[in-house]
This record gives sequence, structure tokens and C-alpha cells, in this order.
Amino acid sequence: MSYKWPFKDPGETLDYSMDWSRFLGAATISTVVWSVETDTYSTRTVLASGQDLTTASGGATTDSIQNVSQTQTDTVATINIGSGVNTRNYTFYCTMTDSTGSTAIRSVNLKVRTR
Repeated sequence: MSYKWPFKDPGETLDYSMDWSRFLGAATISTVVWSVETDTYSTRTVLASGQDLTTASGGATTDSIQNVSQTQTDTVATINIGSGVNTRNYTFYCTMTDSTGSTAIRSVNLKVRTR
């Protein structure tokens, strides 16, 4: 099952979060890795902080969605997303490893639409 975030305009730079508190119990987030794929480029690509999809995929795509920055607390992973192509749909994957060494992945859909 994939979650959905509210639409994003290509000109906006916004924070989007994944709350892991129900999954974690007494554990805490140790590391988070964000990756993305598009409806036109179906290879999942890791987006490091400060990186855009074109750079991360070696120039194999014309998508400009960006991981401007990312943060985390003990229970919430947040990615600050910029750019994106109008009318394009993106699926972001949040891979979280917790303090017990368990790893989980959640996906969330983001539609980019000009407002």
C-alpha cells in the first residue's frame, strides 16, 4: 500500500514527512534513505540530500525533482522536496533502519501540478 502526500507545485520547495512512531514502538530511527521513481522512469533511484533525480540517475532522466535536504527525529523522517515536472507522478520510498537493526520501507505518492 502506498500513501499519498498533497500535490506540489513545481516552483514550491516543501517538507514532506513519514511518521514511523507506530512501527517503532520503543525503538528509534537510526538511519533513513530516500529514493524515488517516476511514472515515466521506473528505476528507483536513491536521492541523497542536496541531489536531484537527473544527477542521481547519471543523467538518464529529464526529471528535476530534488531532495533539497532531509532531517529525522527519533520517530519522523522528513524530506524537503523542490522542483519536479508538471503533471508528473512520483513515488518516494523511505527506507528506515531502527535502533534494533530492523529495516522497513514505506512508499508515498506525490503528484506535481501547477497551481
